[in-house]
Amino acid sequence: MSKKNNARRLAYQARQEKEGKKVVNWIFGVLVFLAICFVIYSVYIMM
Repeated sequence: MSKKNNARRLAYQARQEKEGKKVVNWIFGVLVFLAICFVIYSVYIMM
């Protein structure tokens, strides 16, 4: 039973790591998008 629980725990950790990386990538993408929007807005205001 210990081996079964250990396998479940490892699978859970792998799934959490995969989903965590996905969330970090989404956050990074949104920040880049907002930075680009800010640059466009700043250029528009300067004109």
